Amino acid sequence: MRVQQLLPVVPAQGRRFHAYSAKHLDQLTSRAGLSDAERLAVRAVATVLPFRTNDYVLDSLIDWSAAPEDPIYRLVFPQADMLPAEDVGPIAAMLSRGAPDEEIQGAAHAVRMRLNPHPAGQLALNTPALADEPLPGVQHKYPETVLVFPKQGQTCHAYCTYCFRWAQFVGEPDLKIATDDMARVTEYLRSHQQVTSVLVTGGDPMIMGAAVLRRYLEPLLGPGLEHLESIRIGTKSLSYWPQRFVTDPDADDTLRLFEDVSAAGKTLALMTHFSHPRELEPVLVGTAVRRIRSAGAIIRTQAPLIRSINDDAACWSRMWRAQLRLGMVPYYMFVERDTGPQGYFAVPLARAAEIFRDAYSTVSGLCRTVRGPSMSATPGKVCVDGVTEIADQKVFVLHMIQSRDPSLVGRPFFAEYDPDAVWLTDLRPAFAGRFPFDDVPAGSESASDWDSKLLAVNCAGVAQAG
Repeated sequence: MRVQQLLPVVPAQGRRFHAYSAKHLDQLTSRAGLSDAERLAVRAVATVLPFRTNDYVLDSLIDWSAAPEDPIYRLVFPQADMLPAEDVGPIAAMLSRGAPDEEIQGAAHAVRMRLNPHPAGQLALNTPALADEPLPGVQHKYPETVLVFPKQGQTCHAYCTYCFRWAQFVGEPDLKIATDDMARVTEYLRSHQQVTSVLVTGGDPMIMGAAVLRRYLEPLLGPGLEHLESIRIGTKSLSYWPQRFVTDPDADDTLRLFEDVSAAGKTLALMTHFSHPRELEPVLVGTAVRRIRSAGAIIRTQAPLIRSINDDAACWSRMWRAQLRLGMVPYYMFVERDTGPQGYFAVPLARAAEIFRDAYSTVSGLCRTVRGPSMSATPGKVCVDGVTEIADQKVFVLHMIQSRDPSLVGRPFFAEYDPDAVWLTDLRPAFAGRFPFDDVPAGSESASDWDSKLLAVNCAGVAQAG
């Protein structure tokens, strides 16, 4: 049975998509009660980092009576103090005196280059090669997973202020990762039989119409790709534009494509991004979720922990439980990545572990599919399991959920406790001279030495606990 027969569309909720960009900021931020000086500073920040929103976010998600402190407002609108004053001030002055655009963009570019636009070795370490030639628009960090960045999917229905992919959206071609050559992508996949999962990401692939999206997904179903078990789509469209699956003109065609992927024997998973429980409240979201699931796709949810937006255990508990009620699977709590305005939005790792633990303790086992807090760092996904004391030393307990070196996955390790640490590079190893993913210097301990030391530490911890 076709999806459009399972669930009717909702004509009363239909509307055409209308986006707002940086040129609308003065008008929109005045609605939040910002002063002239504050609005100028916001415009200066928006010359460096991207801004985009739409009618649905403005009308259905933001509580304007609470703006500019409203969490959804902060989720999509640049904040005047997101960047250092020494960067914002000169650009604001340029805007105020009507400086030429070339001068303003030059200053913005200089700031961007200080914001680590491509963290975790995205370009230097993750770009694969086919026939000794780089394969642009593809990332291959872990043996079993390949990321594909569709050229037409390098924007979103709205941008998150904390987005770690901000460099895709600022109009600098050298910072963009994108491809439209699926023939080369599938050739690469056929020659790498260890790959079992392809993540189609961006931007947001769901910004593409059904016909364009099909041009990227259908080749992944072809002969010689039987080793692919799952296709994932990274998206925030359920939060920022649920109409994409309900009332958009090609909503049914999109769900037919989802059916085709499932019929080909692949698991189709929408990796959906929800940052706050309010994004789950509109009735339209539930309708979209039911239609997606009726097409044979599963929906997993993820988001980073962000200061001033969702840095509260009750917020995460409400969010996970609401997702479960709608039939989605809580998947990841991430740590704000080391790029862009990380210093503004980051939550210390010790506090992140507390928030995760407190939220996790209030939900049923069906919600405890969620993992985190997880850092998507250069070596892999590092999970902060918590803080404890071993041999009279306060330490972080960590493990690798995913790793460039698969032998490290699931192995616990320790870092010295640091209440101010917000990222992996802020940590120092405990009980050893290096972390397990660090290169072993000549003449230093071997991997077996590390295992022996780790075993001894674990035994000491058990003895102390006893």
